[in-house]
Formats: sequence, C-alpha cells, structure tokens
Amino acid sequence: MKYKGTCDSPLGRILLAADDEGLTGLWFTENQRYLALGLSEDAEERPSPYFDEARRWLEIYFSGRDPGFTPALHLVGSPFRNRVGELMLKIPYGHTTTYGELARELARERGAAHMSSQAVGGAVARNPISLIIPCHRVVGTDGSLTGYGGGIERKQALLRLESAYEDRFFAPKPCAEK
Repeated sequence: MKYKGTCDSPLGRILLAADDEGLTGLWFTENQRYLALGLSEDAEERPSPYFDEARRWLEIYFSGRDPGFTPALHLVGSPFRNRVGELMLKIPYGHTTTYGELARELARERGAAHMSSQAVGGAVARNPISLIIPCHRVVGTDGSLTGYGGGIERKQALLRLESAYEDRFFAPKPCAEK
C-alpha cells in the first residue's frame, strides 16, 4: 500500500510518500519539476510512522543542524537511479560534490572507463526523496547550480542553510529563445 501526507517547511509545503517499507517520496509542492514522480494515484492519505520520522528530520534540518540520522527509506526507482541516490546519501552535511565525481564513482564501481555525467544529472534531478537524499549538494564542475527539481532558488537556500554555499556557485542563464 502507498500512503501520502504533507508538512510545511520554511521553503514551502512538502508532499511525503511512503509504503510499508519506508519513505518513498519527499517533494516541494510548488515549482517542483518532478512532483510526485512515481506516486500512484491511489495513494491513501493517512498517518505513517515514516512521515513522523521524516518530519522530525526536517524540523532538525531546517533549524540549521545536521539531523544526524536518516529516516527509513525505500528506494523504488531503477537500479541506476537508486545507486545514484545511495551515493548522494554519502555526501556529508555542509559539503558538495559534482555530477562528474558521482559519474567517476559509478564508472569505477562498474569497472567502466567512463560514465555519463548527463545520465547522473538526470538521475539526480529526478531524485524522489529530496532533501533527505541531498541532491541539492550536487553541483556542476564549473560551480553551476543545475539539476535541482525544486528550483535553483531553493538549491541556493539549502546550500546556504548548510553553510555549503561557495562564491564560485552560479545559476546558469536560461537559453534565449529564437
């Protein structure tokens, strides 16, 4: 069975999803590129201990502290997306990594000479459990802040909250339409 619930945060309302094994989704409800990706329409709105755990994590996080624990998660994406999620979970609070570094780690694990940073970027952008799986901590090698489904402004705010924002970071300019 799939369940859904909501909570409020300083950066907007959040939609939570879970099943009987753990939290399966966490999305901002406004300006979210992949809102509820993978959440079935028959998800039942009801309380869940996984939501309680996620809300406790969010309360600590938005107070500007490392929560120090990871709520029970159930990654339900493709093996590739799940592995990218597992790698993002290893990015420490207050630190960042790049899409290229994640791609190199995946290539090393698979014994491959190369892994596409763009493929990694696609998996990062579609992360169904934002914040807890810290996709906001992944930046471009050049310091560009791209790939965050919740919007660049939120990514900047989250990095600042963690004191991880660097002067070299920038929001890419949108492409001009012809």
